[in-house]
Amino acid sequence: MDTQQTRILQDLDAAHHLHPFNDNAALAQKGTRILTKGEGCYVWDAEGNKLLDAFAGLWCVNVGYGRSELGEAASKQMTQLAYYNSFFQCTTEPTIRLAAKLAELTPGDLNHAFFVNSGSEANDTILRLVRHFWAVQDQPEKNIFIGRHNGYHGTTMAGASLGGMKGMHKQGGLPIPDIAHIEPPFWFYDGGDLSEDEYGLVAARRLEDKILELGPERVAAFIGEPIMGAIGVYIPPRTYWPEIERICRKYDVLLVADEVICGFGRTGEWFGSEHFGFMPDVMTIAKGITSGYIPLGAAMFNDRVAGVLKAQGGELAHGATYSGHPVCAAVALENIRILQEEHIVETAKTQIAPYLAQRWAELGEHRLVGQARIAGLMGALELVPHKGQRTTFDERGTVGALCRDHALRHGLILRATYDSMLLSPPLVITRAQVDELFEKAWAALEDTAEAIGV
Repeated sequence: MDTQQTRILQDLDAAHHLHPFNDNAALAQKGTRILTKGEGCYVWDAEGNKLLDAFAGLWCVNVGYGRSELGEAASKQMTQLAYYNSFFQCTTEPTIRLAAKLAELTPGDLNHAFFVNSGSEANDTILRLVRHFWAVQDQPEKNIFIGRHNGYHGTTMAGASLGGMKGMHKQGGLPIPDIAHIEPPFWFYDGGDLSEDEYGLVAARRLEDKILELGPERVAAFIGEPIMGAIGVYIPPRTYWPEIERICRKYDVLLVADEVICGFGRTGEWFGSEHFGFMPDVMTIAKGITSGYIPLGAAMFNDRVAGVLKAQGGELAHGATYSGHPVCAAVALENIRILQEEHIVETAKTQIAPYLAQRWAELGEHRLVGQARIAGLMGALELVPHKGQRTTFDERGTVGALCRDHALRHGLILRATYDSMLLSPPLVITRAQVDELFEKAWAALEDTAEAIGV
């Protein structure tokens, strides 16, 4: 694409497109980066720059870019039956088969799928249906959800309320009522002198304190991401999630795993709850279910919850025009087939993740990095002003943004959250591409350190 055409598109974008999570006025002055092509782990922009996408789009392009089979699955289904709804006692074959496949893939007795269009909508769904689950059992007062400060569960009114991002709560009068939050598990800045395992128990027991404060008879569910992604890839100690599960069982509080980021192989297991060894009652999924090729999400319910929802009688007054869209379901089925038949999750776990962890740890030796944390193909570099000290920069986020921009100049896409550089490459990344990632990330760290005089 020539420079003139790129500028025309940037002007049109500035005039007519409101970008999510951006200062749109500043972006209009700068001009958006227009992506034009993707293949494997790389994308190209309109100026011809080839970029190693170490963030898989937005945590989601698990099978990599350019898989023609997914386009062919969509085309075939569009030609045969482009759309029908799941209302009016109807459905389609791909929708049925996907629900059955998800029941097979997800752990335990998470055997029941409610389809939506995104992770945000999945979390909206579980807020409503979990409250309904308790209400039809004559416990309407058991309606409080507990989430975590700095957790992320989407941007809808319910999703943003369940999440604990204060910046989001400032816009739109959030959180909505009967949602509470506890502190997240982040040993690096919060653990003090405790070992990570000791800290994991302390952090988990904040949930019990909050349940007792609110009253167990009032608390419907606890929701959490197995690994907190958007805030900076907070990987909890191994002691954390089993203790969370024990507390939920003790007080009959449903345990909801938001697997929108962690699901479909990101941690080296199919689901993050399997990586940490706990069993949710409810699970929300999206992103990797189609590798981002088409929008789709789902809420998975275990036999207990679904049994009540099905047995209570009357209309389940929830749904959307595109719930269980047949084209989306067909693409998801093909995406899962690729993941399974090519053993992508297993290969990522046994061959790529150990090597990536080794090279990521080498980046952790850089003078600008206070901690290099990683689980499977998901990690972060915590940038600090003083090596060996768990302290933050005076103006949080400035150094992270600078490092992100230097990485782009070296042909590498990393995400910056405050001063954490986040990693989430396609699961199909090779060892050679891991080496390329290391070299470009190290160069970006060097440029950043030199720019700030570290």
